[in-house]
Amino acid sequence: MNRIKEVLEEKGIKQKWLAEKLGKSYNMVNSYIQNRQQPRLEVLFEIAEILHVEPKELLKNKIN
Repeated sequence: MNRIKEVLEEKGIKQKWLAEKLGKSYNMVNSYIQNRQQPRLEVLFEIAEILHVEPKELLKNKIN
């Protein structure tokens, strides 16, 4: 699970903007945001760089 959606909301950034910066389709980014698909590690690091956050900030801890 990732928290890309939460970080985008915190920063007031739109999915469309992130998709353009990544060079990916809106649908692909939306699938990351909705946790239907997880980005490859390289893409996760690229998202973190674009959003100016540490990669670990994009990951959720699974607590049972």
